[in-house]
Amino acid sequence: MANDNKRALFVTRLGGIAAAVGSAVGLGNIWRFPYETGQNGGAAFILIYILCVLFLGTPLLLAELTLGRITHRNPVGAYKALAPKAKTAWSLIGYVGATTMLLIVGFYSVVAGWTLSYSAGAIADNIPNFGEYSQSFGGPIVWLTIFILLNLFILLGGVQKGIERASNILVPFLGVILIILCINSLMLPKASLGLNFLFHPDFSKIDSSVVISALGQSFFSISVGISCLLTYGSYLGDTTKMGKTAISITLLDTLIAILAGIIIFPACYQFGVEPGAGPGLAFITLPEVFSQMTGGYWLCVMFFVLLAVAALTSTLSMFETPITILVEEFGLKRRNAVITVCIIGEVLGLGCAMSFIPEYTSSFSIFGYSLFDAFDKLSANILMPTCGMLMSIFAGWIIDKKLLRNAFSNNGTENSWFYKPFMFAVRFIAPICILLIFISGLA
Repeated sequence: MANDNKRALFVTRLGGIAAAVGSAVGLGNIWRFPYETGQNGGAAFILIYILCVLFLGTPLLLAELTLGRITHRNPVGAYKALAPKAKTAWSLIGYVGATTMLLIVGFYSVVAGWTLSYSAGAIADNIPNFGEYSQSFGGPIVWLTIFILLNLFILLGGVQKGIERASNILVPFLGVILIILCINSLMLPKASLGLNFLFHPDFSKIDSSVVISALGQSFFSISVGISCLLTYGSYLGDTTKMGKTAISITLLDTLIAILAGIIIFPACYQFGVEPGAGPGLAFITLPEVFSQMTGGYWLCVMFFVLLAVAALTSTLSMFETPITILVEEFGLKRRNAVITVCIIGEVLGLGCAMSFIPEYTSSFSIFGYSLFDAFDKLSANILMPTCGMLMSIFAGWIIDKKLLRNAFSNNGTENSWFYKPFMFAVRFIAPICILLIFISGLA
């Protein structure tokens, strides 16, 4: 089933895991997870979140990685190879997933540009006012362009010398910054209050909205459904232990999200900040908190560098999928494909950035939504759940089960005890959970 064409693979298993962890770990873990936790009751939300990762995120992650590993092809080519009798219909998942990733890159690169700008501002000890900055013409556009160029530079290096090498540097670097910031937060006098909020569950706070929020966070945080991890799975060697790899990725992804909470919530309680402050927590509230802390200058710099690195490792995978489709399905040279996709990302990002500027908002809006919000809602509420649902149906009901068994057991050389739990989860649990996310998003 492997692609006959010579194709790059990750050099080492750790390199593949680093790249996949980098793809999964992004602003969703370090920016979105803390404020979702704060708004949904703390530890009770985290407990439900971990269960959702176990029964929804991990099976879907394993399915994506395995579909890629079996075929060693891009998402479109993978579905064509695995469902030859209906290859045109199923291959649409790959095309829709790639389109979704470009829409996400459009608004995500704006936020990533903010993180770069705030990193530079923190270094210069001059953090901008978020409201004024986000609505200005120059800064956001310049920094999102720099962010796109960083992606371009790494992606031009290819799979091994670009993505894998960058992941081997950036993901450990991200981990070091997380640990330093965690140690500092744990030394605060009121750290125990933040840890109590984070780890002592109040089960009375669990209701349907908390469960739906946890489902959505587990789904979006691991970045399943849109095939970017399928693409990375296609770069894994044929002897990769799929179960251990998938579990390693989800454990590290969850750990990083919880470490982000350890950084933020002790600081919130120390300086009287509301834990459920919302999306503005990172760009509005925390800079003020850092300014009151000993060593706050360096802590602020490290925090925004952390956000920027997390954003970069995520967008690499979102760019890589449409790049592989252009190369393998349309015959473009990789260099031309990389430049084409990055230009598309830049154009979409410019539109989203312009939608914040009051005098241009009406020109960059769709159905009453700013372009930024429209891309966000379309991708998160409709396209990602749809692709995730179809992928789970394909992995659970359509693909030849012998291929999955052989992939899980490495052709009988490894124990594949997780095959039956995986099949039950991907056939029944995942579709129901994704349907709930879909309905909640529309509502």
